[in-house]
Amino acid sequence: MNAEQARIEENDSRKQRWHLWGPYLSDRQWGTVREDYSANGDAWNYLTHEQARSRAYRWGEDGLAGISDYKQRLCFAWAFWNGQDPILKERLFGLTGPQGNHGEDVKELYWYIDNTPSHSYMRMLYRYPQTRFPYEELVSSNAARSRTEPEFELWQTNALAENRYFDIEITYAKKTPEDILIRAIATNRGPKPATLHFLPTMWFRNTWSWGRDPRKPSLREVTPAIIEASHDVLGRYELHCENADELLFTENESNLERLWGAPNRYPFVKDSINDAVTQNKRDLVNPNKVATKAAAHYRFTIPANESRTVRLRLARIDPGSAGASCAPVGASPTGFRDKKARGEAPRTAREARALPGEELRSDAFADFDEIFSARKAEANEFYDTIAPINLGSEYKAIQRQALAGLLWTKQFYYYIVEEWLEGDPGQPAPPDSRWNGRNFDWQHLYNERVMSMPDSWEFPWYASWDLAFHCIPLALIDSHFAKGQLDTVVREWYQHPNGQIPAYEWNFSDVNPPVLAWAAWRVFQIERKQSGKGDRAFLETIFHKLLLTFTWWVNRKDSEGNNIFQGGFLGLDNIGVFNRNESFPDGSHLEQSDGTSWMGMFSLNLMRIAIELARENHVYENIATKFFEHFLGIAAAMNNLGGFGLWDEEDEFYYDVLRTPGGRYFPLKVRSIVGLMPLLAVETIQWQLIDQLPGFKSRLEWYLAHRPQQASLVSRWQEPGMHETRLVALTRGHRMKCLLRRMLDPDEFLSDYGIRSVSKYHRDHPYRLTVRGEEKIVNYEPAESQTGIFGGNSNWRGPVWFPINYLLIESLQQFHHYYGDDFKVECPTGSGRYLTLKEVADELSNRLIKLWLRNQKGERPFLRASAGAFNSQTDSKLYWFHEYFNGDNGGGLGASHQTGWTALVAKLIQQQGEFGTLRQPR
Repeated sequence: MNAEQARIEENDSRKQRWHLWGPYLSDRQWGTVREDYSANGDAWNYLTHEQARSRAYRWGEDGLAGISDYKQRLCFAWAFWNGQDPILKERLFGLTGPQGNHGEDVKELYWYIDNTPSHSYMRMLYRYPQTRFPYEELVSSNAARSRTEPEFELWQTNALAENRYFDIEITYAKKTPEDILIRAIATNRGPKPATLHFLPTMWFRNTWSWGRDPRKPSLREVTPAIIEASHDVLGRYELHCENADELLFTENESNLERLWGAPNRYPFVKDSINDAVTQNKRDLVNPNKVATKAAAHYRFTIPANESRTVRLRLARIDPGSAGASCAPVGASPTGFRDKKARGEAPRTAREARALPGEELRSDAFADFDEIFSARKAEANEFYDTIAPINLGSEYKAIQRQALAGLLWTKQFYYYIVEEWLEGDPGQPAPPDSRWNGRNFDWQHLYNERVMSMPDSWEFPWYASWDLAFHCIPLALIDSHFAKGQLDTVVREWYQHPNGQIPAYEWNFSDVNPPVLAWAAWRVFQIERKQSGKGDRAFLETIFHKLLLTFTWWVNRKDSEGNNIFQGGFLGLDNIGVFNRNESFPDGSHLEQSDGTSWMGMFSLNLMRIAIELARENHVYENIATKFFEHFLGIAAAMNNLGGFGLWDEEDEFYYDVLRTPGGRYFPLKVRSIVGLMPLLAVETIQWQLIDQLPGFKSRLEWYLAHRPQQASLVSRWQEPGMHETRLVALTRGHRMKCLLRRMLDPDEFLSDYGIRSVSKYHRDHPYRLTVRGEEKIVNYEPAESQTGIFGGNSNWRGPVWFPINYLLIESLQQFHHYYGDDFKVECPTGSGRYLTLKEVADELSNRLIKLWLRNQKGERPFLRASAGAFNSQTDSKLYWFHEYFNGDNGGGLGASHQTGWTALVAKLIQQQGEFGTLRQPR
């Protein structure tokens, strides 16, 4: 066991709470639903970026490259000033949803380079222009562009010309869970000397202004280089600021005068440090050096191609105080108390008499470089252990940065819906319209956890189906945290009493695909493979809560009771002919191929979990049979048994079907991944396992005898596959081959970089439908969305998306478990090259992985939509992990730091490395 693995184990057992501090500070709190108290639900305009520096947040904090404790009570982040901007760079800038021609978009350059599961070592890079940041140009240029044009980006302005920018590397290293070393190294990449101000900032989240808890923490100057933080629960911390020019103090309180023209209640407000530095208004900061927000101020003129470093140390100084309940057992910020606990002699007589924090004050940076070097070496050792043997350096770098980005986007998410609806005693009452507006029916929802976010700026809120995919790569490095995420969203203060899982804050009642059971089963398997033992208590807990979710789906989303399901947009935004969340005035409804496929997959996931649990508790055999029966009903309905299904015999494809009140069925013939999703509902079971479950086996045999037509749709129980496996699948044989023929056709779904979300066929053959006199058109759109459905900030009409590609790869592997090497399909279609289904899965995996690999020309495909963003001289080992990718050339699109589900590439690299089937791109 290496040092990082030992820290993870200590954290899981609560011997040492290494997760107490981490990158839990949001990149964006403004423009979120939880901060919105407007009458019309206009979250983007209620609290804007322009207001953010002056307005105290109610539900969280944000900052640049920041950290906080796991309840975000005490926060630390960086601010910078180039002497040219009108404001400090305290937070990342980006466009709101209405401002962007393709929705919200961060307009900054930064990279998450490294992070460990315990957050013992974290590193990122921020690129800050030396000239005035082009806020206005970015807004106006994007406003002038249409949806058919690409977004206008920072690197297309003159802000970075001649490399006139600072590369600022920000790194954290923990000595103990509550002793954190902090470093920023700024390098002038430009041709001339340039001035840079560093303002490392510490503050308390405002918990005292809302009339619910009057206790107010405090910061104070201890020496000209030390800030002490005191909190009733956290205890006392000190921030040591090596060689600071000055310490500046103010309050984390709204500037009422600037925001609304009202008198300020306090002379020192949230933006006072900003004004003191950028406008030289020194009277706005507290001369008594006591406050709830404070910054150390450094000013450097940095010659061309040289660097300057700022070092700090944040450490707890009262391990035995009232905050001990939050502290890891035996933790010490100095190591001195650890020595006493081990019975070692102190170094000196003075050390033996030292008060907490006294030794640190006299020598805070003596072991600084040593600890940084040790934590970096331990991070290298940890990731070398994770990576398969003989994995190449480029693959290692991609895998490690994908996992680093995933860890950097863990954020504290605080949103108590009932309190949000009611308003706070110390504030004006919210409008009455809230009680019939957004999230009014989720009053039980009590969000107060560190959650894995899809993207740290564009999506600073959890989404339940994204979260399921995050947990797969997370399980590679921290299965305890992955299990905790899945367990959290099904807890009674998250899951609705009716069984629905909360979707995301914009509308918790939206319906996400039911993939939590799949994720729970996969996390269970990953941990079992790593440790030799799966966590059955976790699996059983999740299973019971997901029974409620399954019942909710059956009762709410099968309107006719015929096992054909609806669900609405189901995470696929604009993939349909129209907004699939809309209802039809005449009572028509959409019977969805993806909704029905997801439910087939959900049934098999729950059946498989029940079989696993039945190995030790035979009561679960009955439940496993119940889900097998559900699956047969869904398969029968979807495959036209006894009526109209979703399979189109002429096109040999599955389509969504519009059903009218008069009983008419109208297939919507868009060739999209919706029609490929029946492939996802597949499971193979070894007969030896079935033999261990006599009750389950006898019921299966009853179905074989008494429901032969249904059973034959999905399985060949009498025809064992490879290794005596039995197959259960929504589609197999002829229909499976038909789907694979289209899926593997380069003129349809198969791109050089994975499976497209809409067939390329629609580039020359758009699908057209007239609805209430309005013509709806679906084209193949390989890049950004050209529609405004769901805000237009994502596109499922052509690009490659990781989550569905990953599930298709897993499904092919499952089919191969049954069919073996004798079953082959043409890949690519029309090539004359035949591959086993495992080889097809490997082929798709390698196509996805090569998005980040250099080809023979030295190009990395993910950068094709970001020409100019990366400096070829300095950024050759840096990566972005985008939300989705161009269906033709692989260019990264959408959110640029979506190391949520796109971090699945780490799992693909792991798998292909273990198989020995990684391929270098041509």
